[in-house]
Amino acid sequence: MKEDRRFPHRHDAFQLLKTKTALVLFIVLTYVFGYLTAYYNHQPLHVSPPPSPTSLKTVKETKPRGCLVDSFRVTTRCGDLIPPESIRQTVIDKIFNGTSPYVDFPPPHAGKYLRSKRIKGWGSYGAVFENLILRVKPRTIVEVGSFLGASAIHMANLTRRLGLEETQILCVDDFRGWPGFRDRFRDMALVNGDVLLLYQFMQNVVSSDLTGSILPVPFSTGSALEKLCEWGVAADLVEIDAGHDFNSAWADINRAVRILRPGGVLFGHDYFTAADNRGVRRAVNLFAEINRLKVKTDGQHWVIDSVNVI
Repeated sequence: MKEDRRFPHRHDAFQLLKTKTALVLFIVLTYVFGYLTAYYNHQPLHVSPPPSPTSLKTVKETKPRGCLVDSFRVTTRCGDLIPPESIRQTVIDKIFNGTSPYVDFPPPHAGKYLRSKRIKGWGSYGAVFENLILRVKPRTIVEVGSFLGASAIHMANLTRRLGLEETQILCVDDFRGWPGFRDRFRDMALVNGDVLLLYQFMQNVVSSDLTGSILPVPFSTGSALEKLCEWGVAADLVEIDAGHDFNSAWADINRAVRILRPGGVLFGHDYFTAADNRGVRRAVNLFAEINRLKVKTDGQHWVIDSVNVI
């Protein structure tokens, strides 16, 4: 009797096993049904058709070309070109109210702080200047980034020596230097926060007897180049030598090309520096690649010939 209570009858055991199996199957099926119901209820009722070939083509065409420069746009509309012989007076009229900035120079408050000649530059006497002036014979040169005028004065002397007496050189620079530049130029005066770079630049031009050939355009490169474009000023040679980071060089190149006469030459300094493809060289190469132009080098300078970019 004890054995009968510890070990149920075989038929009763089969019934018990059958009941437990049914229960387990019921639980499993309930779980599966609930999972499938939840999955299908979360599916969208409408499936969008695949994109058409036209839309795919549009997306492909608007994809950035290896560099995110789409945020930069030059939208200034250039005016009708004015003749080279009218450029100097146009700039004087627009910027200096019709009177040369060299008249009654220097002003009394600045004269005592200026040196008779304080010329300093980097790469300002390279062979590229004479090579290009001999070949292009420019009537108008725009220099973007002038500092104390070393390369501008050198180019003016070259044009005179080569018989190009009418050549005008416009020097675009805000003449503010850069933070900390007086650590290297301690002899430059500081008067009420003004480092007097513009006045020293003009003094260098006066001392070199080149006031008839060189004019300062004392504004930021972006605003100055846009205004020259609006006024119809165009140059045969444009030198880019202002900011040396990629963004500055890229902006200057793309604005400067708009004031270049068809077939003109764009050139600049610092193509070979420690920055390599992070600075000027990257901006120059990208511009040339996009516009299918060829970059040449002359010493430390880059040169792009016969530029005609819309």
